[in-house]
Amino acid sequence: MPVLCNVDGRLLPPEQAVVPVLDRGFLYGDSVYEVVRTYGGRPFELQLHLERMDRTAERIALPLPPRENIVKELQRTLEASGNPESYARIIVSRGEGKFGLGMHNADGKSRLIFIVRPLEPFPQEMYERGLSMAIARTRRNPPQALDPALKTGNYLNNILALREAHDAGADDAILLDLAGRVTEATTSNIFFVQRGVIVTPPLRLGLLEGVTRHVAIEVARREGILVREEPHGPEALAAADEVFVTSTLREVMPVTSLVFLESGEQKRLVAGGKSGPLARRLREAFRRYVQSR
Repeated sequence: MPVLCNVDGRLLPPEQAVVPVLDRGFLYGDSVYEVVRTYGGRPFELQLHLERMDRTAERIALPLPPRENIVKELQRTLEASGNPESYARIIVSRGEGKFGLGMHNADGKSRLIFIVRPLEPFPQEMYERGLSMAIARTRRNPPQALDPALKTGNYLNNILALREAHDAGADDAILLDLAGRVTEATTSNIFFVQRGVIVTPPLRLGLLEGVTRHVAIEVARREGILVREEPHGPEALAAADEVFVTSTLREVMPVTSLVFLESGEQKRLVAGGKSGPLARRLREAFRRYVQSR
C-alpha cells in the first residue's frame, strides 16, 4: 500500500482519512508531531522522538495519549502498510472544540494520527553531489516568540524560507537568527568542519534538537572527532573545509554550495564544490551505529 493513515485507531487510505474542519490542528496548527523512519522494519530511536514529543506537548500544555498507545498504534500501522522500510509521521492535535484561540475552547480529546508511506531513500548521487543551500532572508523565529525547539504543526517560518531557496535554484534554506547567526536548515541541523573540528550551532540560539543531530554528535565523539557547539555567522560556512546537514531522512548529507540571498551573490562553492572526507566518514560511522541497534 503506497500510503496508509491511522486516524484515532482507524486504518484508512489517505483519500478516506479525514479530520474535522473544527480540529485545532487544522485551524491553528495547534498540534505536535514527529517523523521517524525504519531500518530493518524497526523505527529508529523511537524513544528519543517520543521524549521530544513529550517535551513539546508539555511546553504547549497539549495532553498526549499514553505512550504505550502511541507505540502500539504506530507498530500496527507499520505492519499493515507492508512496506519493506517506512517513513512515519506521528501527529497529535488538541482535537475539536469551539471557535477561538483559547485552549479552554478545546473539548479535551486529543486526536492521534499516523501517516505511513514507503521510505524513499535519497540516491547515492545526492551524497556525492551534495546540496546547494540558500542563506534565506527570512529569519528564524526567536525562542522568545514561537520557540523553534518545539516541534509543532506551525511550519510557516520554514515554508517561507524554503520558497526563497527554491526560487533561487537551491535545494534547501539555512535560517539565521535575528542577530545574523546560523541556526538550522528548514528540516535539518547544520554542521561545518574547520581544521578537523566539527562545529554546530548551540541549541540556545533557537533550533530544533534533532534526533539525528544528537546521534551524529555522539557517533563523532566515539570516532575521536572533536565537536563544538558555537554560534557563527554564515561566512563561517563559506570559509569551512566542509559543511553538512543531518536529519532523519538525509542522515548525514554534504553541502557543496551556498547562495547568499540578502547580498544578491551568486553561488559560492564549499571546499571546491566536492563532498568532504569527514562527512563521508561520519555517515559511514552513523550507518554502523544504526546496524548495531
